[in-house]
Amino acid sequence: MRSLQTTKLKFTDTSGKLCTLGMCVDVTTMSEAKARETEIRVKQQELEHRLALQEELIKKEQEHAEQTQLITALASDYWAVYYIDLDKDEGVCYQAHSEIEGLKQNEHFPYRYLVEDYAKRYVMEPYFEEFMAFVQPESIKQKLMTQRVISYRYMVKRNGRETYEMVKFAGVRHPEDRDDHLVHRVGACFTDVDEETRRNLEHADALNNALASARDANKAKTAFLSNMSHEIRTPMNAIIGLNNIALNDPEVPPKTREYLEKIGNSAQHLLNIINDILDMSRIESGKMVLKQEEFAFHKALEQVNAMISSQCREKGLHYECRTIGTIDDYYIGDEMKLRQIMINILGNAVKFTPSGGNVSFVIEELNRFDKKTTLRMTFADNGIGMSKDYLPHLFDSFSQEDSSSTNKYGSTGLGMPITKNIVEMMNGTIDVQSEKGEGSIFTVTLTLGESDRKKQESKAENFHPSNLHVLVIDDDPIALEHAKIVLSQVGIDCEVAMSGEKGVEMVKMHHARRKVYDLILVDWKMPGMDGVETTKAIREIAGHESAIIILTSYHWDDVEAEAREAGVDSFVAKPLFASNVIEEFRVAFEAKESAMKERKADLRGRHILLAEDVPINAEIMIMILSAKGMQVDLAENGRIAVEKFENSAEGYYDAVLMDMRMPEMDGLEATRRIREMEREDARSIPMIALTANAFDEDVQRSMQAGLNAHLSKPIDANLLYETLESLIR
Repeated sequence: MRSLQTTKLKFTDTSGKLCTLGMCVDVTTMSEAKARETEIRVKQQELEHRLALQEELIKKEQEHAEQTQLITALASDYWAVYYIDLDKDEGVCYQAHSEIEGLKQNEHFPYRYLVEDYAKRYVMEPYFEEFMAFVQPESIKQKLMTQRVISYRYMVKRNGRETYEMVKFAGVRHPEDRDDHLVHRVGACFTDVDEETRRNLEHADALNNALASARDANKAKTAFLSNMSHEIRTPMNAIIGLNNIALNDPEVPPKTREYLEKIGNSAQHLLNIINDILDMSRIESGKMVLKQEEFAFHKALEQVNAMISSQCREKGLHYECRTIGTIDDYYIGDEMKLRQIMINILGNAVKFTPSGGNVSFVIEELNRFDKKTTLRMTFADNGIGMSKDYLPHLFDSFSQEDSSSTNKYGSTGLGMPITKNIVEMMNGTIDVQSEKGEGSIFTVTLTLGESDRKKQESKAENFHPSNLHVLVIDDDPIALEHAKIVLSQVGIDCEVAMSGEKGVEMVKMHHARRKVYDLILVDWKMPGMDGVETTKAIREIAGHESAIIILTSYHWDDVEAEAREAGVDSFVAKPLFASNVIEEFRVAFEAKESAMKERKADLRGRHILLAEDVPINAEIMIMILSAKGMQVDLAENGRIAVEKFENSAEGYYDAVLMDMRMPEMDGLEATRRIREMEREDARSIPMIALTANAFDEDVQRSMQAGLNAHLSKPIDANLLYETLESLIR
């Protein structure tokens, strides 16, 4: 019974119907429905496929239309046009050149093969490699990622004629229109650019010739100004020098002194004119370069105020200088040019303000950003002023509102143009407001670098001129006498040498005695050994122990690089003025001080060979050296010193201290023996004479034997330490 309930009974009657549990379905009807459904599905798929093909065909037709439009547009301007598929290395010729064999219109071709064949046939050798690199598919793709059209100009030789051609590639679709941002198909076109190129080359040649002529003219002008400067400065050296010498003669009668003072003033005015002309020449030729050095702003301002306040007192003017807010003591920039700006504007204010008038100078900080500070300086006076019509021409070279004022006020018309150029080189601006008869207000803004130093003062700013040890080297006896007088006015007692050779010899003697010159002034143009050669020789002897300043009547732009490389610290124009020397010395001393700190050797742990035959002297020297942590080997005479050095490992000893008078072998002979050894350290090791012989002849013999320094007994311990620190590498 259970099996009957779970079993499905099926039977088919004679009419062809399938019956199940009392239900009957017509089998024929169901089969026809399935067939129709399948037929509909197939037709739908065929329709979808046709639509897809049609859409692809439309897309290709649109793309072909785009290509055709591109090629048609290119064909209007180019004599050969091709469509290239870079990925497939295939091309189609849309427009062929009649002189090129092979391709015909609508002909397909392999791109790489054809372009290489073309290059080998026609492209000239100097352009071949660049042409082939340019037309490579990957190169084209890369360049067209960032450019819509790329081109290359080259030269071909065809039918015995050399002509310029250009090839251009433009993407059929722009990179931004593709998922990979690459162009895969391009239009390539070739055109004849011979006439245009040759015309441009002729134009370029003409421009180059004009530029060369302008440069030659500028060089000639610069050479003329330099020669003029020298030719005028040379007699002026004598005029100003002899004038100062005469003024220092107490027996000069008052009337004569008055004449001499007028001569001096006129010479100074002429010198200012020369300086202004040379400054303008340097600006026009682009040779004026700003220094970026740390300087004491308060010191520069102090010097300007001292000069201007003195002029105001003499003329009966009231002068006021004040600062607003916080002004740093130190900045980074060109101190000399900054002072020139201030002096030029304030000098004009004094010059053009009648007696009883007022001149004021106000400095304030505007802002700070990225380690730079912008300052605003305001210069005001109630002098003769300027008309509104003249103000636009104020900064023109040699410009004067009233030509008669040139003689009346002694103006060259170059001060303001020079000032404006310097201000603009400092990333600044200069503005002026003025009323005729009411006075003028100049406003200058400029940018200086911030300095990390605040109110710390260096030795260079605390030095006293009277303590300076100075040497002046010049072949002109008048210049030397003038230098003595000028430097004596600020308390400097200098030594002199009349040639580079003599100066080098004096430096050598003083260096050996460790009585180095603080400052050496060297004339540039001297017979025999000139200033640059003299500087080189001094640096080889004394290193950077002395500040060296070149004195010259010439302009030093052309020789500055060579001179700096030789070791020159700065330059001062002749005639010599003490203020200029002191100011340049401050800068040079700062550089020297920094360099010497870097060069000082640490004495701790150094191995010293001491040659000394007197036991008590040897004991004292060992104590002095040991106090600084040095290790000392004692040699009782010169022979033992030579043996100890010879038996030591190369580089073991850092210095040799050599007594001169010893038994068996003296210090001079021992020094010569060591210097002659075939080992590197024998030639470079510092050797210092310790001797009671202090005459110049003794020092010369020490130097000739190969000693580096000559210290006199009794030995000054600090001087010995300083000598070792400077000589040991």
